[in-house]
Amino acid sequence: MKLGSHVSVSGKGLLAAAQEAYSYGADTFMLYTGAPQNTIRKSIEAMYIEEGKKFMEDHGLKDIVVHAPYIINLASPKSDTFGLGVEFLQKEILRTEVIGSSYIVLHPGSHVGSGEEVGLNRIVEGLNEAIRPDQSCFIALELMAGKGSELNYKLEHTAYLLDKVKYNDKLVVCLDTCHVHDAGYDIINGFDDMMEEFDKIIGLDRLKVLHINGSLNPRGARKDRHANIGAGEDNPKGKDHIGFDALRYIVHHEVAKDKPCILETPWLDKKTNLYKQEIAMLR
Repeated sequence: MKLGSHVSVSGKGLLAAAQEAYSYGADTFMLYTGAPQNTIRKSIEAMYIEEGKKFMEDHGLKDIVVHAPYIINLASPKSDTFGLGVEFLQKEILRTEVIGSSYIVLHPGSHVGSGEEVGLNRIVEGLNEAIRPDQSCFIALELMAGKGSELNYKLEHTAYLLDKVKYNDKLVVCLDTCHVHDAGYDIINGFDDMMEEFDKIIGLDRLKVLHINGSLNPRGARKDRHANIGAGEDNPKGKDHIGFDALRYIVHHEVAKDKPCILETPWLDKKTNLYKQEIAMLR
């Protein structure tokens, strides 16, 4: 089992991220190369890459994950939004390779009114433009909650993308527990059933990254609002509708073995998160 959380590259880049992860008792972590809401990025030279790698090697941190920014929308019917998404994804792939990560997690996109079929084909087009056949990292398509016009909230969507993208050997899957719960999959009482369905539709060999989050909503709400692991009514950020037992079962499940399991649970305030406590609980 590899447990970690989202960490910041503020300040000394990869070194700062690794040091923060280590302080939580993690053995892996996930980072954004900059703010997820914009395209502003530090130069690679200012990211303390070698220092970060050395700290990771010395402290047993490995199999780290990069997350692409939310502003990338490959499903967009707007040519400028689509073009920006493709171009920036190409740059993020390069950064992921330099950082030394094997996975960049991507929200595939929202069709914003063009319809699911059109949106999915637009994602195929974008991935075909962005992926290099010789790239060393994989794009992990994140399973989504289905809020608004968001795509990839069904396993069948992922299967379609895998079937249509030219260099689909560079595509894998990221399973987010909040997202799939909110999309309607029963991971509380039927995680094994979902994994059986996943294997039939996609193939378990494609599952490479897990995001471990509670949900503030009942199953099928299609809201995507994360909760702290097993939080009760007294939690200031709200109750977890998935529950500790189900999430602990998942991180200890065979399908999660040796894969990075990343927490993206809410901060209680600007200075307080529960990553250290939640990682210890799940272990």
